[in-house]
Amino acid sequence: MPNVKLKTALGTYGHTQPLKEGAVTPRSFDFEFEEVPVIIQAFRRMVRGLEFDVSEMAITTYICARAHGKRFTAIPVFPMRGLHHGAILYNVRAGIHTPKDLEGHRVGVNRGYTVTTGLWARSILQHEYGVDLKRITWVLSGDEHVTEYTPPPNVVPIEPGRKLEDLLVAGDLVAAVGAAKIESPDVKPLIPNAHDAGMAALRERGLYPINHTVVVKDDLLDAYPHLAAELFATFAEAKRLYVQRLRGDDPAGMSASDRLYRQVMDVTGDPLPYGIQSNRPMLEAVVRHSLEQGIITRPLDIEDLFAPGTRELTA
Repeated sequence: MPNVKLKTALGTYGHTQPLKEGAVTPRSFDFEFEEVPVIIQAFRRMVRGLEFDVSEMAITTYICARAHGKRFTAIPVFPMRGLHHGAILYNVRAGIHTPKDLEGHRVGVNRGYTVTTGLWARSILQHEYGVDLKRITWVLSGDEHVTEYTPPPNVVPIEPGRKLEDLLVAGDLVAAVGAAKIESPDVKPLIPNAHDAGMAALRERGLYPINHTVVVKDDLLDAYPHLAAELFATFAEAKRLYVQRLRGDDPAGMSASDRLYRQVMDVTGDPLPYGIQSNRPMLEAVVRHSLEQGIITRPLDIEDLFAPGTRELTA
């Protein structure tokens, strides 16, 4: 009997490449990859149309989707992580000298309010710099993947025909989160030495934000109870090969992501931990921040976010 084919949307990273090349495969299933050049488009297609059997998804999109009853469940695999202190740019002519000065002003957010970078950047402003997020008007450059979601009243869409980056350069926005690179002497990172600040937060408080997870259609999980654990093991083996290579590669030839993971590995020993237990502080943080920021209206249980059969697994 042939293996079940799983229509899959997954970004190409060092730790997913063995899956895409077929060097690592599930025992009882076959991946059928659809290349989505901008992986965030896969998130939208999965949330709105359940177009994939297995899909990478931003963790906050997933949390919001679960709160609205979408029929897919994550496995505790986290294919993208990052440091977000550098995600906040500001206009140096706008009278902003410290993060607290953002209060009372308009701050842009690339794409939707539920975007993961936005959530983590706002949490840094709130918890490291004492910023009252409710005293900021958040201006969105796009819409939300989860169409049923209603943002807080201090979240507004960008004016029709305007671009986030242009408004920031002009000073109509004093700052923006996740804006594209801007070649202007008036626009600089709000948090100086942002990479060092992110690494310090990792060393001192274990802050290592999760960006993405992997979700699977509930109908498939119901039909194949062993699917979730088998997928977890497959992703874990691909990651093992990547980390083994990362230890021996020359940093000069690495991508920016590879170099970050190499630095993180020097601190934590594992640049991409999988499993609930090894990620519980960050999972609890992303749920807590989602509640604080109005992305969800009630707490979610961490275990319930992940498929049975994977809740005790680590890799």
